Parts: sequence; structure tokens; C-alpha cells
Amino acid sequence: MSDPFTPEVVAAIMRHMNCDHADDCRVIVRGLGGQPGASAAAMSGMDADGMDFMATVDGAEVPTRVPFTTTLTERRQVRAEAARMYREAAEPAPPPRPSIKEICMDQGHTHVEK
Repeated sequence: MSDPFTPEVVAAIMRHMNCDHADDCRVIVRGLGGQPGASAAAMSGMDADGMDFMATVDGAEVPTRVPFTTTLTERRQVRAEAARMYREAAEPAPPPRPSIKEICMDQGHTHVEK
């Protein structure tokens, strides 16, 4: 299947993301792109399967790819995927779950092996 996004459409989406959502791009590459130390990021491209960013990490530019959850077929899907990416990237990591031993100890059970 060919890419449904023409160069003109990709350029328009990039302009929008980089002008109106520059900080969101940084959040996305930090949280989903494997670049937690990114100080900045700009969208550099996309296709039906994901967005490309240029992240700034320790003063160096690092190409970063963040995949979509599904292959996109229409332009209107891009907004929903970008919003999902931001929400997922911005969510704090859940706290670690306590072990069974820790739960038992917290409940006063002293017969738990250490």
C-alpha cells in the first residue's frame, strides 16, 4: 500500500506540530521515543506508520522515530494519534507494585519468610 500522505500534507502537519506544539514534540520523544534527556525536539517527517523527530540530546541532534498504534490511512487520523502520543508520553509512570512479601509485612503478618 502506498503512503496516503503527500509531501504537502506532511509539510503542513510538520509546520503545525513545530509551531503550535513544539513542547509536545519534546514530551513525545522523551516519553515514547527513548530519549528521556531530550531538551528539545522538532517533527522532521512522517508516514502512515509513525512520526519522525529530530531530538536534541546533550547538544547533539538525534533522529527519533515514534510509531503509531496502527497504520493510518487518512489525514484526520493524525490528530488523534498525535494527541494519544502526547497523553501517553505525559503520563507519569505507575508506581512499582509491592511484592506479596511487602503486602503481608504491611498487614502485620510476621510469618512471612524474609
